[in-house]
Amino acid sequence: MPELPSPAAPVIVSSPRSTPGPGPTKAPRVAAASLVGTTIEYYDFAVYGTASALVLGPAFFPSGNATVSSLAAFLTFAAAFVARPLGVALFGTIGDRLGRRRALVASLLLMGVATVGVGLLPTYETAGLLAPVLLVTLRLLQGVSMGGEWGGAVLLAAEHAPPGRRALYASIPNIGPSLGFLLSSAVILPTLDIAGRDGFTDWAWRIPFLLSAVLVVVGLWVRTTVSESPHFTPQTRARAQEPASTSRFPLGTLLARYPGRLLLGIGAALGGSAVYYLTIVYSLSYGPKELGIPQNTMLTAASVGAAAGMAVTLPAARLADRIGRRPVMLAGAVGCVVWAVPMYASLSSRDPWVITGAYTVGLMLLALMFSPVAAFLPELFPARLRYTGASAAFILANTLGGGFAPLIATWLNSQWESPLVLGFYTGGLCLLSLLCLLALPETRDHEFDA
Repeated sequence: MPELPSPAAPVIVSSPRSTPGPGPTKAPRVAAASLVGTTIEYYDFAVYGTASALVLGPAFFPSGNATVSSLAAFLTFAAAFVARPLGVALFGTIGDRLGRRRALVASLLLMGVATVGVGLLPTYETAGLLAPVLLVTLRLLQGVSMGGEWGGAVLLAAEHAPPGRRALYASIPNIGPSLGFLLSSAVILPTLDIAGRDGFTDWAWRIPFLLSAVLVVVGLWVRTTVSESPHFTPQTRARAQEPASTSRFPLGTLLARYPGRLLLGIGAALGGSAVYYLTIVYSLSYGPKELGIPQNTMLTAASVGAAAGMAVTLPAARLADRIGRRPVMLAGAVGCVVWAVPMYASLSSRDPWVITGAYTVGLMLLALMFSPVAAFLPELFPARLRYTGASAAFILANTLGGGFAPLIATWLNSQWESPLVLGFYTGGLCLLSLLCLLALPETRDHEFDA
């Protein structure tokens, strides 16, 4: 069986009239519901990432060596990414066999329970070894949840989109990571100012985690009010549930039939994941601890950059609907390859304006890669495997390119004490993404099959 089916293969068909049409007001409502859920999921992840950089190391992994504590905290951060493939298998099966909406509601509920649980945990000083064990367990549950979130959110929005606007609607949930980070910063920064660094380290770090409960209730209410995907038809459901159907375990079918396309999809999203997590997570720890940059300076620079990237997301997606997914993503990949070293080199200046400017340019270039991928990855796979296929490609890219990025960066900077090493590491991964994009076909004119 071919690993890279041509545009004429059953993966996709070219007639716009083959796509079930959503109601005139349904698509925006579904996209908004997808955005709300993705924002909440990434708020939870951003809160954990920021807390890892600031307090979780000494609170749960006390050590006389600050680097060892940071490595331990970032290792629990990476643990959630290791669990994401399990979430892909679990929620991909639910989404491809029982419905997209059911999978999304379940993933959001699981994330909420795990995040609030982190806010209630005892520290090492109180509970000893039980504290880090519980932390890692809840972190793994967060990872399982995230394994089903992104693919389902962009897929529900994409499958409800009107003709010619799929990239635009699919990109709306992609605002969620930046919005979630901004929301987490909007909670963490005032908490730091009010409680002070000592108070935040002692007890106030729990507040952002506990506030997640309110957001999850809102998100669950929104998601239960939207309709199922028009592409998850009774025929699709029946085909997936036939006893002889290879789609009864979608991940196995995906690996058997489309391994080449899956690997190239992972590679296409790899570099962008590294840029995002090194900027939004790792540098918040690296800047203050290694370079003496004030914590608020790093949070502000990352927040301004995230806001700029968010502003570029929808225009980039609209452009991808007009000229194609690959040209926009290739432009972003080339930009990230070129800008990676200058962006992280800006940290050596210790100048708030220079760092903020460099991060703003970098995260805007990232948006060119990240925005169209929400339509690009689902378009690579047929309806009966689309939830699993899009989720697997994106989540595995996040795991390899983003989940281990803070851990690898911590080790690299222990060997070479220069922020330039971050630029070379990230630029190399972005170059790999560029090559994978060149090997994949354009998908703009390919319509979903039902």
